[in-house]
Amino acid sequence: MADSPKLHNAMWPGLVGKGGDEEGAEPPISLDRMLELTANAEVDGQKYDGVDLFLFHPHTDPDASEDDLKAMADKIAGHGLAIGSLVAPIWPGTVGDSAMGDAEARKKFVLAVEKACRIGKIFNDHGVRQYGVIRIDSADSPENWSDDSEANTKLIAQTFREAAAVAADNGERLAAEGEICWAGMHSWKNMVNLLEEVGMPETVGFQADMAHSYLYLLGYNAPEDALLKDGYSDEEFHAAYTTMTDALRPWTIDFHVAQNDGSVHGTGSHDKTGKHCQADDPNGRMDITSAAGYWLKDAADRGIKHICWDGCMFPNEVLETQQTWNTILGAMIKVRDAHGWD
Repeated sequence: MADSPKLHNAMWPGLVGKGGDEEGAEPPISLDRMLELTANAEVDGQKYDGVDLFLFHPHTDPDASEDDLKAMADKIAGHGLAIGSLVAPIWPGTVGDSAMGDAEARKKFVLAVEKACRIGKIFNDHGVRQYGVIRIDSADSPENWSDDSEANTKLIAQTFREAAAVAADNGERLAAEGEICWAGMHSWKNMVNLLEEVGMPETVGFQADMAHSYLYLLGYNAPEDALLKDGYSDEEFHAAYTTMTDALRPWTIDFHVAQNDGSVHGTGSHDKTGKHCQADDPNGRMDITSAAGYWLKDAADRGIKHICWDGCMFPNEVLETQQTWNTILGAMIKVRDAHGWD
């Protein structure tokens, strides 16, 4: 039985799409509750190894004191959990701003990465964090990007390089999240183009999420880059998935196991993006175990030491149900058994 990669649960499903002003918006789920649900999950004696964190309120104050961050680290370690990847607060309304915005906006973006690196160092020195990356995206929309796509891609790349210099000075790597709602990252071809424009593969890589990357195949927000049409065969899926993963896998340094039913969804302030499904959703389009293998080939050689489940924008009733997390853990164990290493 493989003991790597380590299995992590994301904490941000308790936050993404929560607490908005729209009618029926649900309140956030606290970090303490998310940690409790994660720590209580168990399948055949196996448990989650750790969590990935979102570095903004209400889970984390990006300006928290060192003592407060050490106390958080103690709490997480007390649950028997490690900390892996950290999501930098790079969006407008948090610390950061658009990576293709004006000079002031882009300065805020880099500041958000600086704050994430500071927090990461405190966790690293504590010992609760020994692996993982800092996650970023362009913090703007495909619609705005399309106004001048070439110039905007160059601006995003410039901002990413400036942020990468900060990350490298702190011994961190940045993983750009491929998702159809992020400017210049909203198709598999645009994502490859941006990574090549940044040109810092030792520091800036790709964070692949199975739910989001599935929509790359269908060409949401970029129909010219679609690789599949609805009603595709298994053979067509394999060919398309191979094309996409062959292009992006060499860049992939962070990986999210997830499921998608082929639709898009957005709640609160979050733009419409890949709709995450529960691990056992009968409408899920992918064989999770099989599809994960395309991404995890040679993963250890790229420095991947953990994988994380991502399931955003589920109703709180689903998130608060312990069996939800047991089922997810079971799916992740199957992925590790099939594609892991010692």
